[in-house]
Amino acid sequence: MDRILKKRLARLRRKKRVRKKVYGTSERPRLVVYRSLKHIYAQIVNDEEHRTLLTVSDLSPEVRSQIKEGMKKVDKSVLVGEVVAKRALEKGIARVVFDRNGYRYHGRVKALADAARKGGLEF
Repeated sequence: MDRILKKRLARLRRKKRVRKKVYGTSERPRLVVYRSLKHIYAQIVNDEEHRTLLTVSDLSPEVRSQIKEGMKKVDKSVLVGEVVAKRALEKGIARVVFDRNGYRYHGRVKALADAARKGGLEF
């Protein structure tokens, strides 16, 4: 098997294992993180109603306006975390369940989570 395919399958196995326990409700929705090689995405999901409540990424206009030339991906993740916390609090969402989506709690994922906590989200 290809090395990259093995890594992807391992992440999907971890994701499946985590998702058995992590479930977003209406009073405590799930904050999901997805990272690609270039970008990072965060969304808040209510699993009971199967609805995405809000989405923020480093491609969103309010984050993109704050990104400077030569900014590192970890710094962009911090901006995404701050914006997702701000928008969640505006919608009345203060408590969430964090879903790291099979990624290690390290680097960009940790930076986004710490920034969201600092912005006022509780998890």
